[in-house]
Amino acid sequence: MIRVHAGPLAGFVGLLVLLGALAATVGLSAVGWATGAITGAVLGVTLGSALIRHEGARLGPAGAVTLVRAELSCAVAALTAESFVRPSPVGVLVTLTAVALLLDAVDGRVARATGTVTPLGARFDMEVDAFLIAVLSVHVAPAIGAWVLAVGAMRYLYVAAGWVMSWLRRTTPPRYWAKVVAAIQGVLLLVAAADVVPTIWSRLLLAVALALLTESFGRDVWWQWQHRRDAPAMTASRPGAPVTALAVGVVWLALVLPNRVQELTPGAFLRLPLEGIVLVALVLVLPARPRRWLAASFGVLLGALLVVKVLDTGFGAVLDRPFSPVSDWVYFGPGIGVLADSVGQVLAIAAAALAVALVAVLLVVVSLAVGRVTRVAAEHRRVTARAVTALGIGWLLCAVSGVQAGPVGPIASTSAAGLAVDQVQQVRADLRDRETFAGEIAADRFRAVPDRHFLRGLRGKDVLLVFVESYGRVAVQDSSSSAGVDAVLEDGTRRLRATGWSSRSAFLTSPTFGAASWLAHSTLQSGLWVDSERRYGQLLGADRLTLTSAFERAGWRTVSDVPANTEDWSEGEEFYGYDEMYDARNVGYAGPEFGYAPMPDQFTLEHFRREELAPTDRGPVMAEIDLVSSHHPWTPLPRLVPWDQVGDGSVFDGMPEQGEPSDVVFRDPDAVRRVYGRSIEYTMETLVSWLEQQPDPDLVLVVLGDHQPHAYVSGDDAGHDVPISVIAQDPQVLRRISGWDWQDGLLPAPDAPVWRMDTFRDRFLSAYGAG
Repeated sequence: MIRVHAGPLAGFVGLLVLLGALAATVGLSAVGWATGAITGAVLGVTLGSALIRHEGARLGPAGAVTLVRAELSCAVAALTAESFVRPSPVGVLVTLTAVALLLDAVDGRVARATGTVTPLGARFDMEVDAFLIAVLSVHVAPAIGAWVLAVGAMRYLYVAAGWVMSWLRRTTPPRYWAKVVAAIQGVLLLVAAADVVPTIWSRLLLAVALALLTESFGRDVWWQWQHRRDAPAMTASRPGAPVTALAVGVVWLALVLPNRVQELTPGAFLRLPLEGIVLVALVLVLPARPRRWLAASFGVLLGALLVVKVLDTGFGAVLDRPFSPVSDWVYFGPGIGVLADSVGQVLAIAAAALAVALVAVLLVVVSLAVGRVTRVAAEHRRVTARAVTALGIGWLLCAVSGVQAGPVGPIASTSAAGLAVDQVQQVRADLRDRETFAGEIAADRFRAVPDRHFLRGLRGKDVLLVFVESYGRVAVQDSSSSAGVDAVLEDGTRRLRATGWSSRSAFLTSPTFGAASWLAHSTLQSGLWVDSERRYGQLLGADRLTLTSAFERAGWRTVSDVPANTEDWSEGEEFYGYDEMYDARNVGYAGPEFGYAPMPDQFTLEHFRREELAPTDRGPVMAEIDLVSSHHPWTPLPRLVPWDQVGDGSVFDGMPEQGEPSDVVFRDPDAVRRVYGRSIEYTMETLVSWLEQQPDPDLVLVVLGDHQPHAYVSGDDAGHDVPISVIAQDPQVLRRISGWDWQDGLLPAPDAPVWRMDTFRDRFLSAYGAG
């Protein structure tokens, strides 16, 4: 008879309850859920195996306290992983950590008071300490520096060394000083995470802690070397019922885990997955070899589906759409770049490596879990048959009665099969869409328009197409940041009117959300709905009239000014055909960077004025200018300086250090929304101030956002609308678009017209002459 240790299973269930509580209160995405669940599963499997290896061992009261600490540590790991993809509640993380550290002083006393001190309990306590320290070092690394990861890695480097050098595997005698050093690491890391002392002090204290830790491990290594010849042999035992129970839990979790943040509720995990019932039923009737093939295939497929669910959740939160298995892999490179701008290159690479490792662990753990479940089911056919029959009847009853599990849908679940079918259909649709999009590219009513007929209503004027990064509807309507932005736009409207400018505004619906600005740029320019990397790549290889090429054919000099570009941009020359392209390398900027932005928007506008608008012996200019000071992470921000002092940008020296560091701001969701609003205020204030210095009656601007900011700023179901304004001094310019019914001023009201972004090109060309 197999002996059952209920502790690991109870711990895993308790962890799921804790993760559900975090999801219901502070919010937890699939990244957090996956991290918490995977670390919890590894904890349970490891602990269950250890209990079986130690004959007659049990957790006891002290072990139960340590198990609670382990659950809290897994929850802290979930919140730490969450902090790399969206703002995470630092207060909750600090509270959970503090409780875990306080309990560290409890379990030892309980063990001694109850007479249950055991080597297994001591080892369990030590490994939980090491794991919590590792997680905390990852959490504080963005603020303290990558070197602090050595604090968390020390224990695991020691273990890894033991894989190579067997003399390091012996259990060292307990030392009180080692416990003190471990406690110091936890306390100082907690202080750094809470941000209650200046960063410089946290760095100094953690440097001392690292030195103490190095000394402590050095003693252990020296002791091991002295006793290297009498190291005991390592033995292993086959895991039992607790591991089987945890394997069932992993498979169940993989089958029912939702792929949308809104559906991550406790009810989502109370569903009956038909796929699991069918899998076990097939195991009961198949011979051994087909059964093994079924288990292997199902394990790989289920692991892949779980990865897709996590990606779907992340893409839904950032881009407001599911992950596309055909074209979306390209986002991971730019995603690492954006993360590097927030937390640094080293940590961004480390986070990417961790993500790859988690995917590998996910695939392996799910495959092993499926193999374990199918093997045990085949060994216990009678009990399994009864369980499958009961679950099957329960599933049928729930399906017929239509019992719901909250927003996620029916309790009788087929979500995993549905997701698999959806992915296959998505791949087929993406492949079919290539032919559909090719037809849309070719169907261009402006293709045959003679050059001399283009843009006659703008002849002799300089036309600027100005994209404001992350300038979405949320910036001007129904958000905590909209009041400040609205005030800047209303004041800007009055100031521009006083200097002879008029403006009209509305909304466009962008094809992208949260990122991938280039999709919005190409949509506006080409008059095609470019909502995926696949469509974007297909468009770049085609001959399609863009706004830029229309201006070029009509005699304008065409320019791109993309200050975020730090290397050659082949699309600008080969597809858009710009005559001149400015980027971070060729504008003579000598000032500091501001987060993602290599230079402030004020320098970008002033440099463009000097190089393109100031010369008198020139023809008309058409330019696309990207203003990127409002790009994630939205801090630190520059200050507006007098325009005659901009120079080479060195006037901005020292400003980034005076701003709010992004790694600090992103610990507070309210602070993130605040700095987002201020970044939009800065860019629009800068643009208005710049126009006040331009008395040119022949200057026309089209100013618009490229997409909404990420969901942690804009919220769920915020839509894809972005403001757009046409600004000019010549009344004839705005008179030509009077039929658009756009609203007066820079601030569109909630009821302003809304167009799809791909309709703008044709309406613009028609309004200003293209035929």
